[in-house]
Amino acid sequence: MQPVFVGDVQGCADEFGELLARLRARFGERFELWLVGDLVNRGPRNLELLETVAELVDRGRARYVLGNHEIGLLMTALGARALRPNDTFADVLDAPELSFWVEWLRRRPLVETGWLGDGREARPFALVHAAVHPDWDLAELEKQARRVEERLGGRPVEAAAALLRAPRGADPEREVLDRITRCRSVDGRGGWSDEEPAVAGGRPWHAAWSARRHGYGVVYGHWATQGLHVAPGLRGLDTGCVHHGRSGPRALTAWLPNARAVDPFGVPDDRFWHVPARRRYAPAEGEGGW
Repeated sequence: MQPVFVGDVQGCADEFGELLARLRARFGERFELWLVGDLVNRGPRNLELLETVAELVDRGRARYVLGNHEIGLLMTALGARALRPNDTFADVLDAPELSFWVEWLRRRPLVETGWLGDGREARPFALVHAAVHPDWDLAELEKQARRVEERLGGRPVEAAAALLRAPRGADPEREVLDRITRCRSVDGRGGWSDEEPAVAGGRPWHAAWSARRHGYGVVYGHWATQGLHVAPGLRGLDTGCVHHGRSGPRALTAWLPNARAVDPFGVPDDRFWHVPARRRYAPAEGEGGW
């Protein structure tokens, strides 16, 4: 079974459909998708993508973690924030089955884990949307994520809404949720920011994580301006398909690692497929945030 890791789709259903068609032509049904989150928002066909991915997840053909835009959709649906001018998930909010999608999304994981590699050299990895705390080993990452998932997906639904309404810094589990789904930069005091490092006055979260020499790999998305990031133990897959035209051509990127390699997270690595964006989707700079 070929594992296929997919970057941020964000409503780009045509490009995702092209990727699926290419995978089926190459592997038949012998592939499994691992999606880094941000399936929705900024692009046009969010409900269609949710339906496609949910069917794959239900068949055991895909794994999917929540991104910050899924959190934004949940917050809006549960009354924790208003719909914003550059939100494009009204197709989900207006769907007759909205309550189903709220329940389905709030029960999705923040972290998925697995193994890549052959025999004794097999390496564990984590799939997250944005980042992990530089100090967390894999067990701690799973522990932190599961605690948040229990609140987000538990009963009553008002408890999830309260978590999503909590202001930053007021709730330790909201802090973990935001770090996993939003972080780009960290400082030397344990703090983090969703800003670019040059703006936040820190350094990339993955630079601090790499310095700890953890024994697991991380596959992530979220950082379109950074683009494809290939480094030992790290694969950053957000190549900004939905932002095509804002700073040159963009694409939807998938990573197809050699699952039998001694170290699938080694470099150099050229096992990437890029599906070029078909048109401009998101507003140009100055017309709305990334």
